[in-house]
Amino acid sequence: MEPEVTWSATMSVETWVERLGGPDGPERYRRYTLFTITFFAVAEAALWVFWGKTSDAGTPESALVVALGGVHVGVQALLSRAALRHYLGAGPRPVRLVALYIVATVAMAALGCALLATGRIGDPDLASYLIWLHMFYAGPPMLALPRGPGAVLVGAVPVAALGAAAASGLSGERLAITVGTTLLMVPFMAMAIRVSGWSVRLIEELARARETQARLAVAEERLRFGRDLHDVLGRNLAVVALKSELAVQLARRGREEAVGQMEEVQRIAQESQREIRAVVRGYRTADLHTELAGARSVLEAAGIDCRIENGPAARLPAQTQAALGWVVREGTTNVLRHAQGASRCEVTVRATVSDAVLLVMENDGAGTAPVPGTGSGLPGLRERLAEVDGTLDAEPGPDGTFRLTARIPWKAADE
Repeated sequence: MEPEVTWSATMSVETWVERLGGPDGPERYRRYTLFTITFFAVAEAALWVFWGKTSDAGTPESALVVALGGVHVGVQALLSRAALRHYLGAGPRPVRLVALYIVATVAMAALGCALLATGRIGDPDLASYLIWLHMFYAGPPMLALPRGPGAVLVGAVPVAALGAAAASGLSGERLAITVGTTLLMVPFMAMAIRVSGWSVRLIEELARARETQARLAVAEERLRFGRDLHDVLGRNLAVVALKSELAVQLARRGREEAVGQMEEVQRIAQESQREIRAVVRGYRTADLHTELAGARSVLEAAGIDCRIENGPAARLPAQTQAALGWVVREGTTNVLRHAQGASRCEVTVRATVSDAVLLVMENDGAGTAPVPGTGSGLPGLRERLAEVDGTLDAEPGPDGTFRLTARIPWKAADE
C-alpha cells in the first residue's frame, strides 16, 4: 500500500502546484518567482519575531523591534512585487517605494545600534540583528534600480550601518563575524534576486520568440502554397485558354477538331485538380524531364516550335532538377501568356566552365514580355533557386526576344 500512498501524495502536490502556478508557460514561472520573493519577506518577519523572543532586550524594546520590522517586511513585499513588474517592463520604476525601503532599513539599523549603545542588548544580539537586516535588504533595490545605482545603494546602507554599529560599541569577534557575513550574504542575495528577475524575463522573451517563429512559419507556408499554386495553375490555365479559343474558332467553322480540343481542355482541367490536391498536401515536386516534355507538348500545341537541348540534365541531383523544373514551367507559362506572335522557343541545359549548371529559355515575340519585378512568378522562382544557391536573370533582347537564365553552382547541385 505504501507505493500507492506515495503516488497519491505526489499527485496531490503536483495538483496544488498546478493550481498555484496556473497554466504552464511563462506566467507560471513568473508566479513561482514572485512566490519565492514573497517568501523572503515572510522569512524575515519570522526572524524578527524569533529575535524578539530570544534576545536580551526587554519587552518594550522587543515589541518596538518587531513593530518596525513588520513595517520593513511590508515595504519589502510591496517593493519586490513592484520591482519585478518594472524589471519585466510591465510597470513604472518604484522610486518612492525604494526610498521608503531605504528609510525603513536605516531606521532599523539605527534602532539596533541605539539599543546596543544604551546597554539594552548585547553584541551577539546586534550581530544577528544586522546580518538579517542586511541580508534581506539587499535584494529588492537591485531589481528596482539600474545595475550601477542599485549596487551603490545596496553597498552604502550596510557600510553605514556597520560603521554606526562599531561606533556604538560592537567590536572584536562579533564585529568581524558581522562584517564577514555581510560581505558574503549581501552580494549573494542581491545577485540571487537580480538573476531571478533576469530568468523570468528570459523565459518570457523565449516564449515571445517562439510565438514569432510560429507566425513566421505559418507565413512562410502560406507563401509557399501561394507560389506553388501560381506555378501549378499558371501554365495549365494558359493552355486551357488557348485551346478553348481554338475550339471556339473550329466550332464556328463546323469542324470536328473542336471536340478533340475540348477533350484536351477537359484532360488538362483534371490534371490541374490532381496537382492542386498534391500542392495542398505539400508533396508535389517538379521533375525536369517531365517539365521539358510538357513544355514541348504545350508550346507545339500552341503553334510554337520548341527545341530542347538537355545536356547534363540526366546527371543532376533531384533537388537541382526540381528547381530547374520550376523554371521551365514558369518560363513556359510566360511564353504562352506574354509572347504575342511567338514562333520559336529554345531550352538549353548545359554545364559551364565556371562550374555551374545553366538553363536558358529564349523565345521570340517578346514585345509585351513581363517587366522584371512585376508579378509573382519570377520572384517565386528566385526564392526557389536561392534554396540551392542559384540565381535567375530575365532580360529582353534587342531583336524582340526574351531570355530567362537560371544558374546553379555545381557545388550546390552535388549536395
